[in-house]
Amino acid sequence: MPQTTKSKSKKEELPKEISKDYFEGIGRRKRAVARVRVFTCGPNESIEAGNFSINNKNYKEYFPTLSLQRTVEDPFTKLKSLNRFTGTVKIYGGGINAQAEAVRHGTSRALILFDINFRKKLKKSGFLRRDPREVERKKFGLKKARRAPQWSKR
Repeated sequence: MPQTTKSKSKKEELPKEISKDYFEGIGRRKRAVARVRVFTCGPNESIEAGNFSINNKNYKEYFPTLSLQRTVEDPFTKLKSLNRFTGTVKIYGGGINAQAEAVRHGTSRALILFDINFRKKLKKSGFLRRDPREVERKKFGLKKARRAPQWSKR
């Protein structure tokens, strides 16, 4: 049986400026799942501070409305460290609002791994709580989850 060579490790595939240490957090909301990687930005870094890319797009391009952009920035503004970090996000599933909240949840989890002292502020703001509300499934014989067909006496 011929031996196949293993593929390169993930660290070798990344570009030089991104192949440093990062903190990762998974955020979820409804059906949206976001894998967030937060990088620290030093004074002599080549990556722009505060630059977040979501699915290889800038977060301001991915989330066009101002309210969604604010939702993504919330953990950083709460900690007064908007220009201290940069990051990448891979996100799938759900709608655009659920995706923004999933990014916020994942970012908050990643920031706690960076510094445990951030936990108190983020928890008080409610960014660490996974919102459990989801759409109820449709049942057999019904029009929606609970809506029954119209009943007629005759």
